[in-house]
Amino acid sequence: MDHDRTAAPLSADEADARARQLITEAYAPPYEVPTSYRDETEPTAYVPTPPVAQPGRPPMSQRATDASALMLSGSVAALSVGGATSLVLYTLGQVDPVTLAIGATGPVALVLAAGSLLKAVGRAKAAAAPTEVHNHYTGPVRQESTTVSSTTKGLFAKNRNDVR
Repeated sequence: MDHDRTAAPLSADEADARARQLITEAYAPPYEVPTSYRDETEPTAYVPTPPVAQPGRPPMSQRATDASALMLSGSVAALSVGGATSLVLYTLGQVDPVTLAIGATGPVALVLAAGSLLKAVGRAKAAAAPTEVHNHYTGPVRQESTTVSSTTKGLFAKNRNDVR
């Protein structure tokens, strides 16, 4: 029953009856809204695809990533040292060039000496590797070999001894 807008207005009883009819139709079944949906179509077959470069840092090997992180952290350290040096020079006002050269080359020489020391320690450790031993026996021999290795890890020492 459509109401024509050009027709005469409804009386109060007719308007009340029409409102009740609309409310009854609005709340009449089926008024349930589905809360879930199951897609019954078969998924597409798996197809391997090549990797795609993502936005941000470009893909690199693990060694290159480690070197990049080391350079970034070194640049932050150099920035703080340079800033502190600039602040000291600014507060002093005037500095002798010889004193400045000695102060600037001191940390570099220390880093180079530490690197040389670490390389020497690494070479010494590699040279101290145990040599292979060959034993030749005649007759019945019983030979036993025991190796004990100890590993300590963590803030609080946790010893673990493996006996082989």
